[in-house]
Amino acid sequence: MSEYQYYEFRAIDRLLTPTDQQELRALSSRADITARTFVNTYNWGDFKGNPDRLMARYFDLFLYLANWGTRQIAIRIPKLALEVPRLKQFIADRDVARIRSEGENVILDVARDELDVEDEGGEGWLDGIAPLRNDLLEGDLRLLYLVWLMSVESEDIPDETVEPLDGLGPLTPQLVAFANFFCIDRDLVEAAAAKPAILRPEPSEQEVTAIIKALGAKEKDGYLRRLYDGDPLIRADFRRRCRPTTSPGKPVQPRRQAGELRQIAADLAEARRKVEEERRQAEKRREQERETKARKVRIDALKRRGQSAWTDVEAIVAFRNNNAYDQAAVMLADLRELSLQQGTDDEFHRRLTDLRARHKAKRQLLVRLAANGLH
Repeated sequence: MSEYQYYEFRAIDRLLTPTDQQELRALSSRADITARTFVNTYNWGDFKGNPDRLMARYFDLFLYLANWGTRQIAIRIPKLALEVPRLKQFIADRDVARIRSEGENVILDVARDELDVEDEGGEGWLDGIAPLRNDLLEGDLRLLYLVWLMSVESEDIPDETVEPLDGLGPLTPQLVAFANFFCIDRDLVEAAAAKPAILRPEPSEQEVTAIIKALGAKEKDGYLRRLYDGDPLIRADFRRRCRPTTSPGKPVQPRRQAGELRQIAADLAEARRKVEEERRQAEKRREQERETKARKVRIDALKRRGQSAWTDVEAIVAFRNNNAYDQAAVMLADLRELSLQQGTDDEFHRRLTDLRARHKAKRQLLVRLAANGLH
């Protein structure tokens, strides 16, 4: 099997300067480099750069995919936008995820190895996953819940461990993309998403207006200065400022345990298996009904053709190819059924024995006759 590796880095908060791009070009002459991206695909050889160092210096997002089952996502966020100790509470297995500090930033790194999946390529995955970075900036930590769920799936978390958030639902397209990228068990994700997360609600227009009016002159000047300087985090910071810290009026339900989630997932998998089995059985019955009707039409046609049907069988066999042998076997099986209906099965077997003897050198024909019970 040939090797395939896909690397994609993306800059969001700061564009790459010409000097940056020149430094990156020294790492690869084949890479597609723009002011925002560095993309490279390898079908042989390896990338000379160090993804950790590139994330620390240049980029905010990184995606890696290899056709031997390794997948990785890294997200860089300014420390001031996150409570780092809170993030670390979601990390149960450092082989799956790690959080590291790099200057003024913190980098979340998630990886999985030996996934049993047929990779069609890495293009497009990061487009679907990228919005999760903004979700983190605005305080939505459900991405971290999925990271925790990966350890639940691998049974690295005890049954009695309580889930880190009130729930996972409702699933957003970017959460689904992340779960699909890392092949997280679909039933486990559905079990977690059955209970909604308690997210900070969107404030009304009137609430936002009131918050703006309540800002002091110094705070307003600070926001305007950041806007003028092109601070890419100003929107997320101000949106966090406007959102209430809690969701009033929502009853707080007890959080579930890892063992409970595993059991719910197992029940969902069994229910899905039963539905799929019922679907297969229903399709099998429909196929049998279609075959019964088609065979009746064929047998009625044989009945009208009489003895000439045997001549037609000989003509078909004379083509001496597998398709012809398949047709002859089906036609002979229909002739056998017709002989049973007419009480002439002794005559049928005599003629079949004669046909087999005359064509005993045609091994593929005999194989097909045997497969249809025409011994």
